Amino acid sequence: MDRWEREGLRSANFGIRNQVENILDALAEQRAQRDEVQRVLDTARSTASSTDGLVEVTVDRSGVLVDVRFTADAASSTAEQLGRSVTEAGREAARRVREQAAQILAPVTAAVHAMPDLPDLVVGAPSLREPGEVERRDE
Repeated sequence: MDRWEREGLRSANFGIRNQVENILDALAEQRAQRDEVQRVLDTARSTASSTDGLVEVTVDRSGVLVDVRFTADAASSTAEQLGRSVTEAGREAARRVREQAAQILAPVTAAVHAMPDLPDLVVGAPSLREPGEVERRDE
């Protein structure tokens, strides 16, 4: 191996090390943010009312009902109408909490996608972003 080949390898090695260090720095930053994001997600709640105004429900991050409130007009409604109202409000609250979670996670997701993937560093390496990539390569 001549001097130019060694220099070329050193340069490539330096470039890969630099990229790996950037990835490790980004991962450390994400770990620091992870606890705060998790805390915010764990406390996420959403409230919605039925269109008929009979019911207001609150759901947690998973879309599980944590509170149901009926208005005074609910007493004169049928059981079927109340059931539809609870279902409608619950679905809307669950949709809202999913949107809220997506907004909370958006910066984390963007940071992950901004980082280089393994194939960016090593030609032929499996992607860590594409599910099933490793399994396909093992077949």
